[in-house]
Amino acid sequence: MTSSPTASHKSAPPHTGHEFVMRFTSTPRGARLARLLVGERLDAWGIPYHSPANETLSLITGELCANAVQHGLVPGRDFRVRLTVTAEVIRIEVTDTRTERRPADTPRSTTPPPESETGRGLLLVEHLATRWGVTPRTGAPGKTVWAELFMRRAVARSQIT
Repeated sequence: MTSSPTASHKSAPPHTGHEFVMRFTSTPRGARLARLLVGERLDAWGIPYHSPANETLSLITGELCANAVQHGLVPGRDFRVRLTVTAEVIRIEVTDTRTERRPADTPRSTTPPPESETGRGLLLVEHLATRWGVTPRTGAPGKTVWAELFMRRAVARSQIT
């Protein structure tokens, strides 16, 4: 019986030093595709789909990409996703071309009213990520919203569940 490459990596420790970068259309479909591809890349790099680290980073990616589509949209412009994995940190960056609409640099301490349909995404990111922030886009108008998950925290979460 031959083992498939997909099945064989499941028991291997996560590889480090990986990078995935891709542009996506600024649409809900583009945001969904970005989230799915981040989960796929993490799985291919030895962080399985149903592991706490993969699930957490996929959820964070979905929130950041949805924000890029909703709040960072400039008609005709894409958003960019960059995923990096090292031995210590998994980092996701979502870059859009809208400069004037930046999330607050400090954590938000107030929850939106219960009837509000928006305003919880970054609260979720703040809760799930080890740390997150916003930086100006390098070399062009826009911003990058990033989040990091320290591998120690991801391992601790897997031992809890």
